[in-house]
Amino acid sequence: MTLTLGHFLSLGGILFALSVVGIFLNRHNLIVLLMAIELMLLAVNMNFVAFSHYLGDMAGQVFVFFILTVAAAESAIGLAILVVLFRNRSTIDLQELDALQG
Repeated sequence: MTLTLGHFLSLGGILFALSVVGIFLNRHNLIVLLMAIELMLLAVNMNFVAFSHYLGDMAGQVFVFFILTVAAAESAIGLAILVVLFRNRSTIDLQELDALQG
């Protein structure tokens, strides 16, 4: 059995749907929310690589390189903000972090 484009697109769609469900079901933990966003980006990257291989073009793989670079920066900045919020508020619960002080 060989893997076709449909197999990769199905797996990418399942991962994307799983990450969307993770975002909607988890409204409390910021770390799990960031992981769901990363899973969403990886599902899109898998589709880019699958189409790039299927079409014989390297442009999709170049886009994946840039997306992974931006995702790494987003993770680093997001975790830095999370550490600062935890130090100031002693919680990472999103329900408690939405209150503005002015």
